[in-house]
Amino acid sequence: MQVLGISGSMRKDGNTSTLVKIILNQCEEKGLATEFISLADKRIKPCIGCEKCKKEHECSITDDDWDEIAQRILDCEVLVMGSPTYYYDVSGQLKNFIDRTYSYYHDRRLAGRKAVAVSVEADKGGSRAIQTIEGFLSAHEFSYLGHVKGKGYLAGDVLKDADAIAHARKTGDKISRLFRIVD
Repeated sequence: MQVLGISGSMRKDGNTSTLVKIILNQCEEKGLATEFISLADKRIKPCIGCEKCKKEHECSITDDDWDEIAQRILDCEVLVMGSPTYYYDVSGQLKNFIDRTYSYYHDRRLAGRKAVAVSVEADKGGSRAIQTIEGFLSAHEFSYLGHVKGKGYLAGDVLKDADAIAHARKTGDKISRLFRIVD
């Protein structure tokens, strides 16, 4: 799979999922293979700081959904990671997921992929959520392709943000050009 979209929203079909899917749909229209994962129905335990991953090269927590999703990131070439804004930052579910990738950090297992950050804010805080995702991407040495930030609170509100929708489509086109797929 070439492009993986992950929504860190606890609303399975909320505004964050919508914006991530617009990017993926644009990629699909150009012939790229995509996959979408919502963390809404996933169980992601927090990192416990045990440091066993330094020696074992894997996370020692095995009784949740993290490993299956993390494997999908290892399989992708481009990651589109999104979160709604919760108290001026990413959702707790996405933060748990990000923290667990520390087990991949030691061997730089995520390095070399490309990525896009996505956030949706009701009023403020989207920029901070983007910064948190950017920090994750930078630490793991992703090539950063930019971000998309939208506005919305109630389900579907982001569809009223014409600028965000246009930017999401342009971002999908940008990803497609990386694979030399042009109109």
